[in-house]
Amino acid sequence: MADLFSPLQAGALATPNRVWMAPLTRGRADRNAVPTALMIEYYRQRASAGLIISEATGISREGLGWPYAPGLWNDAQVEAWKPVTHAVHDAGGRIVAQLWHMGRQVHSSVIGGQPVSSSATATQGQAHTYDGKQDFETARPLALDEMPRLLDDYALATRNAIAAGFDGVQIHAANGYLIDQFLRDGANHRDDAYGGTPENRIRLLREVAERVAAVAGADRAGVRLSPNGESQGVDDSNPHAVFVPAAKALADIGIAFLELREPGPAGTFGRTDVPKLSPAIRAAFPGALVLNSDYTSVEAAQADLDSGVADAISFGRTFIANPDLPARLREGAPLAADNPRTWYSQGAEGYVDYPALEREAA
Repeated sequence: MADLFSPLQAGALATPNRVWMAPLTRGRADRNAVPTALMIEYYRQRASAGLIISEATGISREGLGWPYAPGLWNDAQVEAWKPVTHAVHDAGGRIVAQLWHMGRQVHSSVIGGQPVSSSATATQGQAHTYDGKQDFETARPLALDEMPRLLDDYALATRNAIAAGFDGVQIHAANGYLIDQFLRDGANHRDDAYGGTPENRIRLLREVAERVAAVAGADRAGVRLSPNGESQGVDDSNPHAVFVPAAKALADIGIAFLELREPGPAGTFGRTDVPKLSPAIRAAFPGALVLNSDYTSVEAAQADLDSGVADAISFGRTFIANPDLPARLREGAPLAADNPRTWYSQGAEGYVDYPALEREAA
């Protein structure tokens, strides 16, 4: 039976433990989406994770509306990521890049044009911008003749990720962003080959996964889904009918790992009463299945490994304040609390100043 601290082979990725670092938007790049030197130390500190999944990283200016988030669509970004991946590798770690297109969850003041999505919809609430929060805008539906260009953007970002030294990539298809906006019928109102039936709504995810796998290798590619409950205004009337076939399609491509963000009714960063789909997805996906959301103890994580529903657990906010999280969990050491005020700020505070156990004991 797998132990949380035992090795895991996920495709071509050999991870020394099953305590993975979930993607965490932190906002420490510059306004051109170029990683900064501060990010080198942040990721190096967390290299003991079984696998680091990077913060969400834009595949294009169109798809990246979060202020000070990094990108992977040009040479300057690639060059700035190289010392980050080198630092992780020098510390004995592994890191994959999460590829992000935000779809309608952006503002025109950041991307320089109207947001795009599956359909002409808008998210309720306000978007983060360089000028503070502003109301979300109605998105423009992507036209059929734009799909090849979108797939090319994913392929370019994948090539750039490999050139930057990442060990692989993860496709961000969760949390109400572009691919999720195609997957779920609450946001997808199309009547063409990308809308209507679950098979059609899965099409974009499948095509992106095929292109990414063709560049990086399926054994170095992963996907993130959020199958249960609403996320940033995106929901589905029958998630089982969409996400189980989606997992099967990814399995057919040979994707190495699938990460599921599954909040529960008592979630601390999103909550829902919609049942978790991980048991059904487990039956459809034979690759490494990684579960995420509100894991704060070895016991809870180990229970899902013991049940067979998960092969690894990804920890998010817990990794912010505990850079040496695997050691803390293994030793039963107290976990430090993170400071939400500094999640998206641009400085070192709340980013690289959380001490490791050794430093605390000194």
